[in-house]
Amino acid sequence: MSMMPTRTKHRKQQKGSTKGLSKGGSLVSFGDFGMQALDRGWITNRQIEACRVTINRYFSRKGKVWIRIFPDKPVSKKPAETRMGKGKGSPDHWVAVIRPGRVMFEVGNVTREEAQHALRLAAAKLPIRTRFVERMEQV
Repeated sequence: MSMMPTRTKHRKQQKGSTKGLSKGGSLVSFGDFGMQALDRGWITNRQIEACRVTINRYFSRKGKVWIRIFPDKPVSKKPAETRMGKGKGSPDHWVAVIRPGRVMFEVGNVTREEAQHALRLAAAKLPIRTRFVERMEQV
């Protein structure tokens, strides 16, 4: 099951910018523990799915997982061995734009050690550095 939008206003998108810090989603709000991005970059729908499978497999029917990012940006690619020019390539895959501070995954109903281990296994599937964060009590 690959994550992608059901429909978009425009088929192709420009590269955009990844500068700055995450605008929102920097606190653990659903679960008890989370995985927070320390780098910036693009995370593909396949990488998100690989993390989800890894976490669920480690928990084996216990705990709950929240995915806080969604790949809503199309990335186009020209075919191999094609000459330059002749317009922009066709959409190839989908990515989520990640900036530092963004909580990407959250887990709940598990112990701290289990959560830490599962999120470390999932972080190995990602191209960016991450850290383990805990829910902070809102005053």
